Amino acid sequence: MDTLPIPAQTLEKYYHINGSQLERHYKEHLSGYCTWDQKGHADRWLLFPHNMGTRLSIDETCLSDGELYTIITNKAAKGKKGAIVAIVEGTESEKVIEVLERMPPELLKQVEEVTLDMADSMRKIVRRCFPKAIRVIDRFHVQKLAHDALQEMRIAHRWDAINQETEAKEQAKLSNIKYIPELLENGDSRKQLLARSRYLLFKSADKWTEKQKQRAKLLFELYPDIQRGYSLTHSLRMIFSKNTIKDAARLSLARWYNQVAEAEFKSFNTIAATVYEHYNEILNFFINRSTNASAESFNAKIKAFRASLRGVTDIKFFLFRLSNIYA
Repeated sequence: MDTLPIPAQTLEKYYHINGSQLERHYKEHLSGYCTWDQKGHADRWLLFPHNMGTRLSIDETCLSDGELYTIITNKAAKGKKGAIVAIVEGTESEKVIEVLERMPPELLKQVEEVTLDMADSMRKIVRRCFPKAIRVIDRFHVQKLAHDALQEMRIAHRWDAINQETEAKEQAKLSNIKYIPELLENGDSRKQLLARSRYLLFKSADKWTEKQKQRAKLLFELYPDIQRGYSLTHSLRMIFSKNTIKDAARLSLARWYNQVAEAEFKSFNTIAATVYEHYNEILNFFINRSTNASAESFNAKIKAFRASLRGVTDIKFFLFRLSNIYA
């Protein structure tokens, strides 16, 4: 089993050896890379049928120079040995499907559940390659849409506040008087209030500090639409947090959808359309309460491994080492 590398410079310093020569010798002779059976196509696709499980995650990740790869992992491996089922260059659904169909059909049919994001390409891959699997939209992607919509409202108000302050300064300058900004009771100007409220809007009210409670009170008094938007995002969070069955969640989500429609917030229109389009796949979360967190965690491990190597110069060799650790 390969392990996270010790930098050649460290060995060079303490053992007085040529670090570059050691790295080359390891790659060409010690690692087994030259006889690797997947070396010829490693930069385009890798398959590990023996790692197939009944519950999978599919996600995209950047390995080098902004190039995206589609990675399918087995949840049962918990991000350790045996986690990688497939790695395919790019995110184009037809290419990924072509690679996955190299596996025996009986392996593909044994998959019962796949978690994914809301990308149409991912849905197509799962639908074609895992015909018996239920598709579960990651709850955190849905919640992120709501938070993005709320932050869009806050940012729009902040730009208005910036423009108003700029105009007030110009007027004071033309009138040859000193500009004195209007400050709220906590010492913030409106512009500062809107800037400093960013993080509190991501949190539940019961987790606010005393200063955040004061800031939220002022924010909601001045901008009631932000308070309504915050209420909508919090309601969505609570729907996913409650340990309810799928039918009960369906009713709660329908009520939330109606509340969004009644609010008539432009920034929430995307959420309403997205929830409607992915309704059943979002609700599938309540069957096993599965998320794509394992895929996100695995992406973080890949980034840490890449950082330990100080970047990727040979993508095939990088994938070889990654496979030794996680496949």
